[in-house]
Amino acid sequence: MGFFDFVKGVGKKLMGGSEAQAAPAPALTQEVASHGFDTSKIQIDSSGNTVQLAGEVKSQEEAERIILALGNTVGVEQVDTSKLIVTAETPPAKMYTVKKGDTLWKIAEQHYGKGADYPKIVAANNPPIVNPDLIQPGWVLRIP
Repeated sequence: MGFFDFVKGVGKKLMGGSEAQAAPAPALTQEVASHGFDTSKIQIDSSGNTVQLAGEVKSQEEAERIILALGNTVGVEQVDTSKLIVTAETPPAKMYTVKKGDTLWKIAEQHYGKGADYPKIVAANNPPIVNPDLIQPGWVLRIP
């Protein structure tokens, strides 16, 4: 898959992570598992601001959601997926970095042509979206 870039000072704060470096691998693995993903077939490692994701996932969507769970944490600037295998390849979703002043309605209008489609974005982005009224500049979102 490759490398995915994130804003290292934005996102969820995990134990052991800071703007200077990503959280340690066990905390990142726990974060991924807390969102209901099976972590038995993946390996997560962190070095400085980079997280390496290896192993096997079932689908492109699952891979992208795990990447977002990792990348949208404080201290992560890049997620390396060069050693990740997706068993059911499908076209990747677009990735969008939230800018100051953005709303989900505005993002939906930009990508789908109508703001009322914003629930599609919410459904595809848990994590990081918990409350659709609270999105943060710097978050990277999947646009299915």
